[in-house]
Amino acid sequence: MKGKTEKPAMILADFENPAKLLVAAEKMRDAGYKKFDCHSPFPIHGMDEAMGLKRSPLGWIVGVVAFFALGAGVTLEWYANAVAYPLVISGKPLFSYQAYGPVAFAIMVLTSAFVALIGMLALNKLPMWYHKIFDSKMADRISIDGFVLSVAADDPQFDPVQTKAYLKQIGGKDLEEV
Repeated sequence: MKGKTEKPAMILADFENPAKLLVAAEKMRDAGYKKFDCHSPFPIHGMDEAMGLKRSPLGWIVGVVAFFALGAGVTLEWYANAVAYPLVISGKPLFSYQAYGPVAFAIMVLTSAFVALIGMLALNKLPMWYHKIFDSKMADRISIDGFVLSVAADDPQFDPVQTKAYLKQIGGKDLEEV
């Protein structure tokens, strides 16, 4: 349809340096924006706090799975040696937990590694083969020398005109609608 303007998927703003991007992230968080992201060629210390991101639950997930994997490993070894195939060798007991430590530990570590990888991918919503930001002119600069803040259109606070004005107010330059 002619005359009808399409709502952008996101608005991007470029900032001069990491410090200004950090301050802008704090201001966006304080203004109530939830679905915004900061892009830079390197990690910026304190950005998680500035954006208001919570700690990842991945450590708890891996810890719980490791605990159950350790229990499952010991249980499997106990069942195999004391129940399914009980062999008395040199008068030793059927269940000697000291011998089961290395195998149970290996099962725990291996299971934890797989859960950490799969959990990280799931929590980060990866693999993401395509993102709207790749349609941006700033996308190439992000991995070289750009410090960009993007606000998604599905953010409850998002209004194309007001969001652009706010990004300019907090120091954003070269604003772009994607």
